Amino acid sequence: MIIEAGFEITYQCPAPTPMLLALKIHPSRQADLLTAQTLAFSQQVQPRDYTDQFGNLCTRIVAPAGPTTITTAFTITDTGLPDAKTPNAQQHAVQDLPDEILVFLLGSRYCDTDRLAEFAWSQFANAPMGWGRVQAICDFVHQHIAFDYMKADATRTAHGAFTDHQGVCRDFAHLAITLCRCMNIPARYCTGYLGEIGVPVDPAPMDFSAWFDVYLGGRWHIFDARHNAPRIGRILMAHGRDATDVAL
Repeated sequence: MIIEAGFEITYQCPAPTPMLLALKIHPSRQADLLTAQTLAFSQQVQPRDYTDQFGNLCTRIVAPAGPTTITTAFTITDTGLPDAKTPNAQQHAVQDLPDEILVFLLGSRYCDTDRLAEFAWSQFANAPMGWGRVQAICDFVHQHIAFDYMKADATRTAHGAFTDHQGVCRDFAHLAITLCRCMNIPARYCTGYLGEIGVPVDPAPMDFSAWFDVYLGGRWHIFDARHNAPRIGRILMAHGRDATDVAL
């Protein structure tokens, strides 16, 4: 399958503003590109790419005062298959996890595990360990939060989404990630493109999407608490502990 993707974003800056942009696709998908994915700027800037501590490809600029529009357009190949399911994926004991995975068990800016640990254990302790427990968490989050673009809140944490019962895709991801971490399942936040392939078309303007990965059976697996169903054509841009690490 060939997917055409891209975006147009305008930032309005009151003064020259240093910016860190996570707007390129993840290095793990670079080999799938059929055309170059470059960022074009409406203003004169001097972009410089670097790789952050999570392996994401980021760009540094100083945006001048006034509006700056950033655009990109590219084509990429994809398997055309929905997200893989691995129901027999086993949960690792904490002591058996690789060192570099441990950070994805810890609380973070938007994933306030200390405030949800008691609930998580009361709700999911009897769920099957591994894949079954993550799916039980996704089922809960999918039913617990009402999706509403008008209720987006950049300061809302996982606990806030839990108590507000509303939010956007990042809130679904943050709450599911936090509940997984409370249950000793490593989980990381993902952001990227998710087109309406194989599903009814949403008349609302498209946006980037958030989902999450969990570490089971020695590798990362995709889960999506907002849609709670395998989807086709995800294009990963970046992943990290939460939206702080991969803010667009």
